[in-house]
Order: sequence, then structure tokens, then C-alpha cells
Amino acid sequence: MVTPPPGEPAYTSGMGLDSPEKLVIVFLIALIVLGPSRLPELGRSLGQGIRGFKDSVEGRDESGDHPPGQP
Repeated sequence: MVTPPPGEPAYTSGMGLDSPEKLVIVFLIALIVLGPSRLPELGRSLGQGIRGFKDSVEGRDESGDHPPGQP
């Protein structure tokens, strides 16, 4: 196994969204494919889905105002 030189990370795949340039490219492709009118709707629904998943993992109820009581 080859060890990397000092100061370099041990593993770099180059396939992730690890730079701002790649994020801009993904955003521009999404803007072209979906259009400017559907992009906010997509972001809103994605945010609600992530929030719902997070709330269910944390054990919150439907209203999301407080976790259920301990028995």
C-alpha cells in the first residue's frame, strides 16, 4: 500500500460534490431542466421531506412542537 505524501488526504475519489464549482454546475443543470418556476417548489418539498424524516427519527409527534413523554 502506498502512503500519501505529508499534507495530502489519504483518499480522494474526485467524484463527490466537494467543490463550489461542482455545486454551481449541478444547480445550473437543475435550473435548465426544471426551469426557474419549479425550482423553489422542489427546494421547499425537499426541505419538508428532510424535516419530516428528522422529526420522525427524533420521535416527535405530527405537530413537531415537543417529543413524546417518557413512560
